[in-house]
Amino acid sequence: MQRRTIDENLLSKYENWLYENERSRGTVKQYRACLARFVRFLDGKPISKDLVIRWKERLKKSMSPPTVNGFLAAVNGLLRFMGWNDCVVRFLKVKQRIFCQEGRELTKEEYRRLVLAARENGNERLALLIQTICSTGIRISELDNITVEAAGRKTAMVDCKGKVRRIFLPANLCRILLEYAEKKGIHSGMIFVTRTKRKMDRSNIWRDMKKAAVLAGVELGKVFPHNLRHLFARSFYSQEKDMLRLADILGHSSIATTRIYTMESGENHARQLEKMDLIINDYNKITLLL
Repeated sequence: MQRRTIDENLLSKYENWLYENERSRGTVKQYRACLARFVRFLDGKPISKDLVIRWKERLKKSMSPPTVNGFLAAVNGLLRFMGWNDCVVRFLKVKQRIFCQEGRELTKEEYRRLVLAARENGNERLALLIQTICSTGIRISELDNITVEAAGRKTAMVDCKGKVRRIFLPANLCRILLEYAEKKGIHSGMIFVTRTKRKMDRSNIWRDMKKAAVLAGVELGKVFPHNLRHLFARSFYSQEKDMLRLADILGHSSIATTRIYTMESGENHARQLEKMDLIINDYNKITLLL
């Protein structure tokens, strides 16, 4: 029987296969990181179903179920790629949450403070970037589709994971984007670029957003690009109550994913319960039958 081991050559072949099947660069990068940890766990041992189960149990001790499933997706994908289907393990069952995690919901007021903090700190590009993601719902990886031409048309065509969708850009956003581009001497192509006119690095965006969060007095755990997309989703659904249309706008293939984006922390639900006024406080005026 062939010895089932993972080496760099095998990982490179799997990585190329993922690209050929049009997986995004972000997904491939994430899979490589997960597999690197799996390889360290194996420590040169050949793969067996027992070892994969032990790896799964170790992950469960330190990670949330969704995170564990992300790691298992990477490992199971490699196992199936190699035809080692007898070693594939089951995902953890994740109970559907009704509310998002406390302390993670970014409010509109906090969003406004972030934009103002970035602008007052002289980072006009960041202020525009935050508004662009939050007012359109695009992914940070799709920012290169926000071009001078797109701002002129007030629409952008986004191709992500093999799915092409049309994004409408608010008129006021287009106006300030074009003013910024003119000021920076950007006459065509991507608007959000470095000083050398290259595509912005994701890690630099995160770093700048954290700086703005400190200045704005917003909890750091709430401030990351994808949370702006969540704020867009909650705002849109609160106004339109159209989950199918929202899924199309966000580029989701499953409404189950879109539901996650529209979750609130539960504070709004608690306020709604209070408004229902179904608690009777004045017991002295009521005859209790014991």
